[in-house]
Parts: sequence; structure tokens; C-alpha cells
Amino acid sequence: MSRPFILDPLFRSLKTLSGVGDRTRTHFERLIGGERIFDLLAHTPIDIIDRSYMPSIIDAEAGRLATLTVQIVKHTPPTRRNLPYRVHAKDGTGTIDLVFFRAYPDYMLKTYPIGAELIISGKIDIYREHPQIVHPDVMGGSESKDIPPIEPIYPLTQGINHKALLKAMHSALGFCPKLPEWLDPAYQKKMKWGEWHKAIALLHSPQSAQDFDPNTKTRERLAYDEALANQLTLALMRHRHKKKNGISYETNGALRQQLTQNLPFTLTGAQLKSLEEIDRDMGQKIRMMRLLQGDVGSGKTIVAALSMMNALDSHMQAAFMAPTEILARQHYEGLRPLLTPLGIRLVCLTGRNKGKERDVLTQQIQNGAAQIVIGTHALFQDSIEFQNLGLAIIDEQHRFGVDQRLKLSNKGKGVDVLVMTATPIPRTLSLTAYGDLDVSKLDEKPPGRQPIDTLLFSTDKIQEMIEGLQRQVQKNARVYWVCPLVEESEILDVTAAEERFQILESVFRDKVGLIHGRMKADEKDTVMKKFVAGDLSILVATTVIEVGVNVPEATIMVIESAERFGLAQLHQLRGRVGRGADKSYCFLLYKAPLSQTARERLSIMRDTEDGFLISEKDLELRGSGDVLGTKQSGLPDFKFIDLAAHGELLSTARDDAKLIIQKDSELKTKRGDALRTLLYLFECDQAIGYLQGG
Repeated sequence: MSRPFILDPLFRSLKTLSGVGDRTRTHFERLIGGERIFDLLAHTPIDIIDRSYMPSIIDAEAGRLATLTVQIVKHTPPTRRNLPYRVHAKDGTGTIDLVFFRAYPDYMLKTYPIGAELIISGKIDIYREHPQIVHPDVMGGSESKDIPPIEPIYPLTQGINHKALLKAMHSALGFCPKLPEWLDPAYQKKMKWGEWHKAIALLHSPQSAQDFDPNTKTRERLAYDEALANQLTLALMRHRHKKKNGISYETNGALRQQLTQNLPFTLTGAQLKSLEEIDRDMGQKIRMMRLLQGDVGSGKTIVAALSMMNALDSHMQAAFMAPTEILARQHYEGLRPLLTPLGIRLVCLTGRNKGKERDVLTQQIQNGAAQIVIGTHALFQDSIEFQNLGLAIIDEQHRFGVDQRLKLSNKGKGVDVLVMTATPIPRTLSLTAYGDLDVSKLDEKPPGRQPIDTLLFSTDKIQEMIEGLQRQVQKNARVYWVCPLVEESEILDVTAAEERFQILESVFRDKVGLIHGRMKADEKDTVMKKFVAGDLSILVATTVIEVGVNVPEATIMVIESAERFGLAQLHQLRGRVGRGADKSYCFLLYKAPLSQTARERLSIMRDTEDGFLISEKDLELRGSGDVLGTKQSGLPDFKFIDLAAHGELLSTARDDAKLIIQKDSELKTKRGDALRTLLYLFECDQAIGYLQGG
């Protein structure tokens, strides 16, 4: 099945467009994140220039953007270096100066020839009681008829100016074909949406500020198309996955019963309910694809361990994949004392296992001697073969892409998949990332956990904070001190952590340790072990400790420059304390003055510990920019969808996609054919691959 011919114009290279050459093409590709004409058409305007005010010079109001028809009278180059270049112009009512800084005389004389009649546009200023425009736009000769009264403004990048982008966009709109309609006709009529090619044209010709509202008919239509492509891809994946025969597992076997009896605590109602849902899936002959969404400290790991017993009781293996080496080792150390007494053989495989040691481990995985394999993404490398993998558990799924969860589930026949995340995700985000999964929620904390007191401190009071910590450390308190996110640079993050470490080391001597992402795995392990054992009282860290690190004795979390972190990330970090029976505290250090959004964000953290509420607030405050803190591979990068505004459209698209799969899972009908065009347009390669594979 090849790409529909009708899409060819949209898949052409940007070089096809007027104004895009070899030199500028790379700038364009960097700006729009793609190479196709369609990628440029998806580059949405963010504002307008209104040139409709066309007064004579004498009537032009100061402070307004005016479009004037003038005659060039003379040029006055600067007499001193810091003075501007002036071009004097007139109309029948008065004179005006056009002012330029750092101008080249030859270029000025060529652009503004003396005696020429030109249409110019810019903001009117009054300088020494005389009107002027600084750096006006030249709209063409006075006979130009096609000056747009309203002009869209786009995000730009170095190497591309406004004029070049407008020229390329105008050219791109000429390539926009009329595509077959993939929308359900009744729904399209109800929503009063026009055709796709008309929506694209309207997107690029905004007439007022209202046109930038995500809920205009134009933007809704384009967002829904993208939502439908996304949801249909996930629905096809789910359909394909479910079609493959699964295995019916024993769900209350001997190992499961033994482990349940040996637990030193009682399971919460939410844990029991989630296990019921997992058991129901695993007991059937269809493959499980389930998301276990639990707030920080809600006990996902033990639900995972009990689920793995179903596979082991049915003489199959289980794999448990974590996003970092620290977390994989920690799961291994945490589960070993629970599982070894039951005679279960578990191994840990990460990037650090080399040579003979790695060969032994891969052999044990291949011959089935290793019943449970815990590891990082090393688990889905081609060299790792399982004897009979039955259950794949993926922890902190938002750190992995959909591709990676498929790779691991393809390591066996009919593998059940349980995906876990401790990052509560707003429902709309959950739909886009996990629309192919059933969802179980852990929304209660294990008994005995005390609430964490969250306090806001200005960085001016950092000395008082350190003095307070001295008193706490004398009482054997254990403290995390998380250093600020510095831009998008891991090297700068490390520098910030090292500086804080040196300051704290001068006070606390050898009771302070440092951990960051650029350290070798065994160095991190050594520091972590000392902190767990209590040899270190304070652990200075970058955000490597964000996910899953479990030291119940740690009761104080200090987050420096807290205003730089997203809400979800602050919530994750705070969740590293309050894991034992002792009272815990989280100090959010901020640098004044705070922006309105930062103030709201920190207030929400102080007022609630409900991760699901926090994630919804995060989406409201930050928009869909990047709610999970850093750019996450598990989430699609949308062109038209605004997740904060288009949640309902995503839900409708999900229902639509389900119906499509029920009626026409191979997309063979007339609408199905148009939907194939939609999938190609948004490069939903996985869905297309499934359709080709049958």
C-alpha cells in the first residue's frame, strides 16, 4: 500500500517553494521540525499586523501602525557613528522621516530611490515635534493594488525573516490539494466544519485576535483531524495486539498466595481493585494491555510483583523494565527479599553488565533459569532472548515510547503488557499517549503514611535553612537537596549541584554526598548505598532522583529554584519523602520576585498532595507545552492540537476510532480509504504498517 498520489504535493521538499534555497532550507526545517510542504502549512500564525489604517501624513496618529503612500524627497546619511540614517518623504499634506540604524547607503538608495512613490508601513512616532517611522516596511510602489490589510505573524528562527516566511507560506498554500473527506458526515455537519483545504487556507489568513482562539471552527477542525489520526493509530495497534492470541494465566496460584500471605502489610482497596482488573485480563485468552496509574507512593511495585506471580505460576517468565539504572537496581534490591524465600530466581540486567557476567545473565534469561528479569531498556535489545516471556511490566512508561513497549512485548508469543506510571497524567494527555491501553488507578496511599508539610522559602533565607538542617541532622534526619534545572543543559545542572555540594560540605563535612546523571553507574550506586545506610545525612542531587527512588528514612526534601520546575516534576520530587512512618517536610526554595504562574504553581504544591489534581492544574497553567517536566518520548508532538483546549475533541476522536475499527478494521470502505489518506498525512507509520501487514 503506497502513499495516495493526491498527497504528493504536500510531501514535496521545501526547496520546491519560492524563497527557499539550499541555504535557507535547513533554517526552515529547524523552525518547523520537518521537511515537507505540509510541515510548513502546519506552522501556525501567532498574531497579526493590521495595516488597514491608511491616513495622510497630517492625520496620522502617534503610536498607531499606519500605511502611507509617500514620495521620497532626499537622504541624510549620519554624520556621526551613533546617529541614524534618515530618509525624508512627503505626501500632499506634510512630511515624515523614515529612520534606520546601522544602514548601508547603497542599499538605502536602491530601496528608497529619490523621487519614487512608495507605500510604507510602520508605527508613527513624534520626534522633536515631527512625525517619523523607525525601520518601516516597504509594501511596494504606489501602484501596488494587492497590499494585504491584515498580515499574519509567525514564530521565526535565526536565518529566516518575516518576509521570507510569508513568501514561502504563500507559495505552500498553492500546493494545498482538495483531499477526500475522512470526517463522519453527521458529525461534520453538527460541528459546522468546512473542508480540510479551506480550513488550512483560513488558518493562514487570520482577520482578528479572535482567530487565534483554539475553539474557532477552523482550529477545531484541524485539531480533530490530528486527534483522529492519533486515536485511530492507537485503536489499530490495540486491535492488532488483541487479535494475536494471548495466554490464559493461572491467577491465584501457589506463588501468588504465598507472596500475599508473606506481605508485612495489608493491601489498600485500590491495590486490590487493580489486581482484580489485572487478574481478569490475564485470566482471558486475549493479550492484556493495561496502564496502572498510581500517585507517588501508592504501592505500584507490589501490584507488579503480585501480577508477575500469575506468569510464574503458569510456568512463564516476567520482565520488569525501569527507565534508569538506579531504579532498576532498586527494584531488584527491594523485590529480592520478598521473592527469594519463595524459591524465585530473579536477575538484574542493565548497561553496566559486561563481558562474561553479561553472557551468564543472557544465558539464564534464554534457558528460563531466570524467572524474573529486572532491567533497563537493555532488555529489549535484539541480543536478549527469553525462553517464554509471559508478562512485560514497563515502569515509568512516559520515559519510553510506544515503539519500546511493543519491542518488549514482541519478545514472546502473546505477551501480556502492564505499563506503570507514577506521574499522574491529565485525562487528555493519557488519551494521546495511552489510548491503546485499559486503565487501572491507585488513588489511595498505604495506611500509616503521614501528610507531607510543604513550605515556601525565599532563597534570601537559605542560611537559615542550612542552620535548621544542622539541628535536624543532629537528630539523625536524612535530607534530599535537589538542585535547580539550569536551562536544557545537563552540564550546567551538574555545575549547579557541585557548587551546592561544596557549600554544604563546608558545613556538614563527610555527611554530604553528591549524585548526578553524568556520574558512572557504580559511583552513583556507592553514594546511594551510603545514603540508604545512613552514612550520609544529605544527598545533593540533580533530578536523577525524581523517579522511584525509595529511602523510607528520608524525611526532608529541599528543592532549590523550585519556580523553574513543572508541577508534575515538583510532585514527583516531593514523593521521595513521606515514605516511612515519620513526619516529613518539603521546602520549596524560590527566587523572588515570582511570576504570577510560578506563584500559582508553588501555592498549589503547598495546598495539595493529590497528584491527579496537580496534573490537571499543570495542564491549565502551562498549556500542553510539556506537562511532564521534560520533553517525553512517550507523548506525541502535536501540530494543531492544544491539549488544554481540545480534550473533548480527543475523547470524541477516541469514540470515533473505536467505531471505525468495529465496522471497518482494514479501512476498505470509501471513508476507510479517506482515513488512510489522513494516516499518511500525519505520518502514522505504525498504523500504516499494520494495515499493510494485515
